[in-house]
Formats: sequence, structure tokens, C-alpha cells
Amino acid sequence: MVKFNEFFVLLIPSIANYVVPAAIMSLFVPNKKPSASCESVELKRGALRILTLFLLTVATAVMCHSLLHLPPVLGMMMGLGYLQFFGYFLRVTLPGSLARKMAMAEREGDKERLKKLGSVVPFDVFSKVSRAEWDTLLFFYGIVMCVGGLGFLGYLNLMSHILYGGWSATGANVFLGVISAVIDNIPVMFAVLSMQPEMSHGQWLLITLTAGVGGSLLSIGSAAGVALMGQARGNYTFFGHLKWTPVIALGYAASIVVHLWLNADLFEIYG
Repeated sequence: MVKFNEFFVLLIPSIANYVVPAAIMSLFVPNKKPSASCESVELKRGALRILTLFLLTVATAVMCHSLLHLPPVLGMMMGLGYLQFFGYFLRVTLPGSLARKMAMAEREGDKERLKKLGSVVPFDVFSKVSRAEWDTLLFFYGIVMCVGGLGFLGYLNLMSHILYGGWSATGANVFLGVISAVIDNIPVMFAVLSMQPEMSHGQWLLITLTAGVGGSLLSIGSAAGVALMGQARGNYTFFGHLKWTPVIALGYAASIVVHLWLNADLFEIYG
């Protein structure tokens, strides 16, 4: 519906969405910082190359969509292929690399480094995947399956007729942004794409903005919130996030106003 480069017009509205709640929250959050760590951290072998492969993966996903007109997921899966090939290279060359580093550490008398080198294990991408938060992944899988079922039964067409037929496109998109806080922004966007209402580019960008930032009104409305609740159990909770919802709502409203003001020319088609 929208080309990759056209999403950049949402940059300033997104910044407004961040600045408003951040400025208000800074008045109430204690001005503290964690104690500094003096531990010397050494990057593992291949770390910078894996970082480069990550950036190449993002670029591949964008090019798959923009240049080859293929689903971006193919670019992401190709990135997993990059990592697999490089992981194989790391495993094959690990014995020689360890031997050289241990010989150097012995000459320098660095017992601490020798101890670290002795505990090095071969890189295995599947061990990293196995540590993924499967509860979070199944959560999204179940929601997308439910949305697909609603579309198959015809309820999405009914919802599209009610929202985009009876309401203005702007009102419907703002409302769906609030709804995304309850049922997550990924299925909301997936549902709107399945409905395919006739809207201008400005409205498609508006639903992208509202679904994206509206999901943050509640901790369960965004992938980041769900993943963080899974990882930081007890430290980041639903009710801990809820107390900041009014402030986040101000940022949500500010981003919509800025988008409607700055990108008014994109709303001319279809009203």
C-alpha cells in the first residue's frame, strides 16, 4: 500500500510521540543512575562481522521488497542464511584460533584470559533460537491465526463496512490505534491490510502511525511490551505500565495532530 521511502514522513510525528510523554515522565522519574561497572569486556570472535551481517540482513529485506517486489520475510530468512554460513566458518576455524590466542596468553602470563579461552564453546545459531521467548511467539501466532479466521468467516468485511463505511477514515484509524492497545498492534494492522479499505496514502500512513504507537498505551499492545514482560518478570508489569497510560495518550494525540498538519497534502485522495 505504501512504498518504503514514503514512511519517512512519519519521522517527525513519531518524534512528537516520544518527546511529549518523555518530557512529562522526566519530571516524575527519580534522577538516578546505576553504578558504573569497571569490568573489562572483550568482544567474542566474529562479533563485529555478525553486527555487519545484521545490517546487511535489514538491507536485504528492504531491497527484496523495493527492488525485487518480494516479501520482506525472504530477505530476513536470507539473513539467517548469512548467519548460518558465517557460524559454520566460526566453528571450522575455532580450534586454530583458540590455539593461537592461548599461546599468546601463555607468553603474556594472562591466567584470566586463559581461563576464558578454556570455556569458549563453538557458535551455534540454533542454540540462540532455542532460547527465544516461545510464549511470546505463540502469543502472536495465535492472534494472527484468529484474525485470519475472522477474515475467512467474513467478520473483517463487516467491520470494514461499519468502520470505514459509517465513519470517516481518520476517525476509524484513530479508533483502531486505541484498539491496538488491547489486542496488539500487529493483528490490528494485519486486519486492516486484509480489509483493504480504499484510502489515501495519508490515511494508510495514519493507520501505520496509530497502530504502531497506539499499541504502547498498554504493555500488551506492542511486541516490545510483551517481550519485555516475558524477560523482566516482576520488574516490568501490566499495572506498572498502566500508571503512565494517560501520559502516553498525550504523545499519541500529539503524533496524530502533527501528522495531520505536516502531511495534509497526502490526504487529498479519497477524502
